[in-house]
Amino acid sequence: MITARDIMETNIISLSPDTEIPKAVKILLKNHINGVPVVDANGELLGILCQSDLIFQQKEIPIPPIFAILDSIFPLSSSKSLDEQFQKMAAIKVAQAMVKKVTTVTPDTPVSEIASLMVEKHFHTIPVAEGKKLLGIIGKEDILKTLIS
Repeated sequence: MITARDIMETNIISLSPDTEIPKAVKILLKNHINGVPVVDANGELLGILCQSDLIFQQKEIPIPPIFAILDSIFPLSSSKSLDEQFQKMAAIKVAQAMVKKVTTVTPDTPVSEIASLMVEKHFHTIPVAEGKKLLGIIGKEDILKTLIS
């Protein structure tokens, strides 16, 4: 059985949370990668930044739905959600745009499970970690390579 350990990339390109967005974009484009883990000085995983997180910045500002009755206005969406969207759209640093709740796999996770995560959750990049310690990264290409060996 092929596991994450067998296919993960251990020469990891990563970012710090203080990296500025233009530099992060250049790193993604230069290396032809969809996502990059965000780590602290100890190599602990803090989040992941994907192309889709950066494309989000080009989105139009959403107008929150409201309900008006008797001259009162009631928002139909969470103001917290709206605040998070505005923060992500105005991000200057990676910490403001990254996804903080990262789905990870362990080195022993079977490739079939990783493939399922990628398909069902629309992930392109999945970090391999033990606890908070980042050990590797798996992209869709790594899964595809298993089909030719």
